[in-house]
Amino acid sequence: MRHLRLLVLVILLGGIARAAAPPPRTTPTDQPVRAYTLPPELRARAEAYAHAHRLQYLAGTLWGLASLALLVKLRVAPRLSQAAQRASKRRFVQALVFTPPFLLSLAAFDLPLGVWSHVVERKFGLSVQGWGSWTRDWAVGQLLGVLLGTLLVWVFYAVMRKSPRRFWLWAWMAMLPILVFVVFIAPFVVEPLFFKFDPLAQKHPEVAAQLGQVVKNAGLEISPERMFVMEASAKLNAVNAYVTGIGAGKRVVVWDTTLAAMEPREIAFVFGHELGHYVLGHVWLGLGLGALGLLLSLWVGARALWLVCRGGRFGITAPEDWGSLPVVLFTASLLGTISSPLSAAVSRTLERKADAFGLRVVQGVVADPPQAAAHAFQRLGEIDLAEPDPSALAVFWRYDHPPIRDRVRFVLGE
Repeated sequence: MRHLRLLVLVILLGGIARAAAPPPRTTPTDQPVRAYTLPPELRARAEAYAHAHRLQYLAGTLWGLASLALLVKLRVAPRLSQAAQRASKRRFVQALVFTPPFLLSLAAFDLPLGVWSHVVERKFGLSVQGWGSWTRDWAVGQLLGVLLGTLLVWVFYAVMRKSPRRFWLWAWMAMLPILVFVVFIAPFVVEPLFFKFDPLAQKHPEVAAQLGQVVKNAGLEISPERMFVMEASAKLNAVNAYVTGIGAGKRVVVWDTTLAAMEPREIAFVFGHELGHYVLGHVWLGLGLGALGLLLSLWVGARALWLVCRGGRFGITAPEDWGSLPVVLFTASLLGTISSPLSAAVSRTLERKADAFGLRVVQGVVADPPQAAAHAFQRLGEIDLAEPDPSALAVFWRYDHPPIRDRVRFVLGE
């Protein structure tokens, strides 16, 4: 009930303020961009937004770990495990009884953070989504999470019962196909649950033709029928364009916010950058690194489980007991936090390579590619309220993209 009262209160308060429109351009399109700069008022907003994000990250990290530790301490999972075992002797039925209430318990802990995040996004004008729509999306997200989570938990504990000593390895191998399937099926099944898609060529034939040329320069073939515009403006002010899918299922997606806020040459570069992630194999590389991270998490989690079970602590007597799940999740969350600088550094390297790729594939499509890219980054910074001069520590720990100032310097050859 406390979470429900908090949600209602924030909905009422959040509904008072209207979300701001995207900021106007600070550099005329006919003038060259020499560096990423913001006027004083917009710079102050960007710095305030960055401060709010850092505070949210710290609070979210600590709260996430604390909530899992609290679930372990209060023996919530063992109690749910006992209820599941009383309900049926069939393991799949037990998974259906145990997993949804456990995951919804985690969702209840995370709800205040989600509400806080949306308040911040609305306050700074990056979101225009109303609270009714946000609540609906949150509920749909939780439903999808419960469905997928129940399947993964059932597979994980089925493998654990078959191989108590090496379950971490076999569970990892069993989960990989599911995760790969989810990554590539999500754009076709999940995204339409949250956004509307229309053919790009019908509404913006000139943009479709330009992006088609960029695709051709990259050595790919994607027909205009496989290009779509996503109606993001009902919820967001952010901009984006990307390629997804495999083989004949490849498709191009451009957000309508991008079409409204950016010039065609800027859109071409943004798309060329995202196309670079696809052509250079960054999606598969990301999956591979994620798989290694999952393997490490399962291995460390297995050892943590054996330590906990050895003393029968917190009501967990065996690793294959459903009640051991929060221990595994806590270990994975802790490792994810510790490895943040490494994963951020790898991501920044890939983003730099995609920037270079974007410059190459817009050659002959737009005039003066370096300036097209510099203007695109300037506009992205204005819209996303990118901090002009982030600290070295912030970049090291959290930035999965190079700072906008550095990206402008890179495309200008400095």
